[in-house]
Amino acid sequence: FYLPFFTAEPKCKSGPVDLVFIIDGSRSVRPHEFETMRKFMIDIIHELDIGLEATRVGVVQYSSQVQNVFSLKAFSKTEQMVKAINEIIPLAQGTMTGLAIRYAMNVAFSAEEGARPNVPHVAVIVTDGRPQDRVAEVAAAARESGIEIYAVGVARADMTSLRAMASPPFEDHVFLVESFDLIHQFGLQFQDKLCGKVFLYLIHISKRI
Repeated sequence: FYLPFFTAEPKCKSGPVDLVFIIDGSRSVRPHEFETMRKFMIDIIHELDIGLEATRVGVVQYSSQVQNVFSLKAFSKTEQMVKAINEIIPLAQGTMTGLAIRYAMNVAFSAEEGARPNVPHVAVIVTDGRPQDRVAEVAAAARESGIEIYAVGVARADMTSLRAMASPPFEDHVFLVESFDLIHQFGLQFQDKLCGKVFLYLIHISKRI
C-alpha cells in the first residue's frame, strides 16, 4: 500500500481537465516497475485539484486486452482513486499499445465514461520498449480527435515508437528517463507542465527490447 511523497502546496489550479492514465500490465513489466507506475500515478493525482468540476481522472490498464480500472466519472475524491490504484493487479500478457490508445480514444474519453466537451484531453505514454501492434495510425487518429499525447521513454526506449505516438513538437512531448527509479524525478520536473497545461496522462511501459 502506497502513500504519496509529494507535499507541495497549493494543488494545481489548471481549470477543468479530463485526465486518463493508461498503464501497461504486460508480463514483460517487472513487479517493481509496475509498483513504480502505481506510485507515479498516485503522486501526480495528489498534486491535482480533483473534482467533478475540476480535474477528472480515469485509469485504464492494458496488456493483450484492455481493462477499465475506473472511468472519468467514477470518483470525485483523491482517496477513492488512490485506493483503486493500490488494488490494481497486473494483467501479465502481451503489449498491445495500439489497442490501448484506440480504447482511450473511443471509450475512455467518451461522454458515457464521463468525458466533458470543450475540456482538454492529453496522453503520455511511458515505455521502455516497442509495442507489439501498430501505433502510428491510431495515435494519429487520437491526436486528430483532440488528445494531446506525451511519450516518455524509459531505459532503452525506441525513439521511433515514441515519436510515432507523441504530439508535435517532439521536444515538448517526448522525454527519456534513464531508469524506472528516475520516474519520480521526472514527475517532479513534470509538475510545471501539470500546473501550466491541461492534458490526459497516458502511462505505458511496454515490452523490454
